[in-house]
Amino acid sequence: MTNARTKLLVLVCAVAVLAAVATTSVLHAAARSERRDVARPGGPTVAAGRVTLTDKRRILFRNMAWGPHRDELTTVPAASPTGARTASGVKCLRFYAASGTGVCLQAVHGAVQDSYRATILDTHLREQAHFTIPGIPSRARVSPSGRLAAWTVFVGGDSYAGTNFSTRAAILDTRTGTLTPSLEDFAIRKDGHRYRAADVNFWGVTFAADDRHFYATLATKGRTYLVRGDLRTRTLTTLRTNVECPSLSPDGTRIAYKSRDKGLPADAPWRLHVMDLRTLRDHPLAEIRSVDDQAVWQDDATLTYALPGDYGADLYAVAADGGGTPHRVLTAAVSPTYL
Repeated sequence: MTNARTKLLVLVCAVAVLAAVATTSVLHAAARSERRDVARPGGPTVAAGRVTLTDKRRILFRNMAWGPHRDELTTVPAASPTGARTASGVKCLRFYAASGTGVCLQAVHGAVQDSYRATILDTHLREQAHFTIPGIPSRARVSPSGRLAAWTVFVGGDSYAGTNFSTRAAILDTRTGTLTPSLEDFAIRKDGHRYRAADVNFWGVTFAADDRHFYATLATKGRTYLVRGDLRTRTLTTLRTNVECPSLSPDGTRIAYKSRDKGLPADAPWRLHVMDLRTLRDHPLAEIRSVDDQAVWQDDATLTYALPGDYGADLYAVAADGGGTPHRVLTAAVSPTYL
């Protein structure tokens, strides 16, 4: 056999192998997709129906149960959360809503790779506007009035990020359409002084009721801080260290957050705390498992948060005063909003 024929045979074999691998990958992907669309025995009952942001005394969340309605915004009565679920047909990776405005962080599936966008929804979950976002969705919030929406995404490629990713936090005024694409554009006051650094990151925005002030996490030089933001002056002021993913209570007096507590393992370092904003004193909550989430206030006395579950995540609740015992609210659910 000549050298040319040998090379040709090798090339043909290589192409055949690659084609077989590609075919197998496509078939496996299709099989996984089909399995996702099949409801599993013992899982929650989910059916398509009418879902709006005006339905009172209900929980709205991203449904994680396997089946045709996985990843859809879904609702149950707050008084009977284990009952049948009503799915909206709208898919979100992260979601939050208040006063008839929703923010839905979505994946846009492409032929080569996925992209992501933030979609603003009205009371009937109809799209009002959407914005391309530069990374993987992480957190979402809406101000109590419904006027302001915020989202946080993971972004790769920043040269200063030792883990090869960083975060971006954006705020949108839904009334004027004004978008602040990154809080890094704000002036920072740290420990009473103007602060600038290339490695600053922000995430986990939570809004005050005045549609001017908000709280968020600032990370720099290996430490995290709770910051208070002012949209009018475009400033951020540090308040305390070791605060991540803050969540402002409905009465505006306390912040729930996750803290890196000493003595916890490196792969599960977070403990939920609640801080009094007037005194900056805090206390840990009764949940001793590591919670990597931005907790949601069910009311002024109770917090809801996600923990890993059989379908990806389950929702739990615990008292905000540090007492009581955590209990599971919903299986196969994440990103809750209490309507």
